[in-house]
Amino acid sequence: MLFLPLLALAATLAACAPAPRATLSPMPPPDATAPSRPWVIAHRGASALRPEHTLAAYALAIEHGADAIEPDLVMTRDGVLVARHENALSDSTDVASRPEFAARRTRKQVDGVWVEDWFTEDFTLAELKTLRAIERLPALRSTAWDGRFEVPTFDEIVALVAAESSRRGRDIGLVPEIKHPTYFAGLGLAMEQPLLDALAAHEYTRRAPVIIQSFETANLRWLRAKLPRGGNVRLLQLIGAPDTAPFDTVHAGAPRTYGQLVTEGLPGIAGYADAIGPHYRMLQIKPHADGYRSALVDAAHAQGLQVIAYTFRPENIFIEPAFRSEGEVPARDEDGSTRELRAYASAGVDAVFVDDPAAARIAVPATQ
Repeated sequence: MLFLPLLALAATLAACAPAPRATLSPMPPPDATAPSRPWVIAHRGASALRPEHTLAAYALAIEHGADAIEPDLVMTRDGVLVARHENALSDSTDVASRPEFAARRTRKQVDGVWVEDWFTEDFTLAELKTLRAIERLPALRSTAWDGRFEVPTFDEIVALVAAESSRRGRDIGLVPEIKHPTYFAGLGLAMEQPLLDALAAHEYTRRAPVIIQSFETANLRWLRAKLPRGGNVRLLQLIGAPDTAPFDTVHAGAPRTYGQLVTEGLPGIAGYADAIGPHYRMLQIKPHADGYRSALVDAAHAQGLQVIAYTFRPENIFIEPAFRSEGEVPARDEDGSTRELRAYASAGVDAVFVDDPAAARIAVPATQ
């Protein structure tokens, strides 16, 4: 379904990719000389173990050795950046059980898709703070932590990371994703400048490694003009399914698919971004003398782009069949997830998004 065009994509990339693997500086910082290994990014925090996008999930990820944490960012009605995977709230909070907000349920078109839900942009920060996080995948993961944690602001996340960095004596990166940027800009709630303002306002994020990511392209180009290369902030072009297109290109009436972007469009991406972020199965890894190899990784490296693959999860149901362990599905299986992640790491990816940093550290040991 999503990845039907991948065989043709892999063939095109294989034809244009150079034989030797490009040598890139580790992730991050750009001039580091640490041994080459993928950077482990905690996807929505330690989201396999705690409700996603909560301070508890981020703190546990750091405790388990994540190099960085990933907050997805959306806006409140009063213009505050908060962490939710989507602007729709019912999957990750208890809003549906709150009678005082029953009338807020509505139907909207978000990035061309009609959604009926409660939305962050219809709540003030004070109202959002009354909600509590719940497990988004209750059939797979524990619900024991439901109802305990607030929706955090980006400022609160930065404060947590700065404190943990100081306490542990190591820099911890931040990898914020700007969600639905064209949609929010259309509401007068554009997130790019507020994010830059927030990064500039904190001493920690003026120097610590930061990667700003987006599935759209125009906002990354705008950010590149504001963020010259060589600083502590990098830009990541996320890559969706090959037969879909960034919504900003659709909105502008000139859709260009992600498949086009990662074939003939890689030099263009290199003009404004520092890395691409495909789903890891798009890498189409194949056995090689020193592990595995990916034509897409090689092609991106040849353009000076790093590759940050999403998302490795510990449950058997998410693991590629070739790496799965025997047993009930769904079942948390660190052996299978470790084998899978180790294989992709050997293909030369520069960083990985993971739901369980502790499991990831078995495959990708820390260097400090």
